[in-house]
Amino acid sequence: MEAYDRVCMARAKGRATSMSYIKNLFDSFVEMHGDRRVSDDKAIVSGIAKFDGKPVTVIGIEKGVTTKERVERNFGSVHPDGYRKALRQMKLAEKFLRPVICFVDTAGAYCGIEAEERGQGQAIAENLMEMMTLKVPIISIFIGEGGSGGALALAVADRVWMLENAIYSVISPEGCASILWKDATKVREASECLKLTADDLLKLNIIEKVIPEFSGNQDKVYEALKENLRTELSLLKGMTEEEMLAARYERFRKF
Repeated sequence: MEAYDRVCMARAKGRATSMSYIKNLFDSFVEMHGDRRVSDDKAIVSGIAKFDGKPVTVIGIEKGVTTKERVERNFGSVHPDGYRKALRQMKLAEKFLRPVICFVDTAGAYCGIEAEERGQGQAIAENLMEMMTLKVPIISIFIGEGGSGGALALAVADRVWMLENAIYSVISPEGCASILWKDATKVREASECLKLTADDLLKLNIIEKVIPEFSGNQDKVYEALKENLRTELSLLKGMTEEEMLAARYERFRKF
């Protein structure tokens, strides 16, 4: 399958969103709201869940399903308030020794002037810095689009996984085509050049695992993710704090 076909599948209407994964992977979920500074950005869903009866912190970028929900969620484009909300939950997870599980699905952070006025770049940078030294396990899963720093702000993790038809890139194919060729119609060529598919990124050692999508059988996807989460959380919990942080640091240094 061509890279651009994966792009289209990652963006497809009807694709399962973060809330779908939260409802189907965890025994319970209590949502926590607000960044305690400005607002409650609905593009970020965060809170405390139970996984196999044990508490975890869950953070997801949510695009919404209906048109009304998508507008409320800003189509998954996160404001700085949303990244600060996510970081607040991560710091609480660290305080109470809860693993952090992130679901990433965004075309990119919101780039409007109000986001810049409220410190979008700083909010993303602060997440990158804090996640690198967070003293609990972090697993990030790309379930759809992974656009640039907006996605990376929830992906400085011990393990980064992607669904079979998810994408992860420094820029959208359309943006890349416009910059390199001054022609947005060359989106297929740009998609190939960007190496944005799960298979490409696995070969480049940017991610650790590709989760199959079982030809659209979503129940099987949930089951596969549950088994992988059980295994990886057990491994990460078996490491000392020093070993885990050193391995996380080395994971990103090797890029």
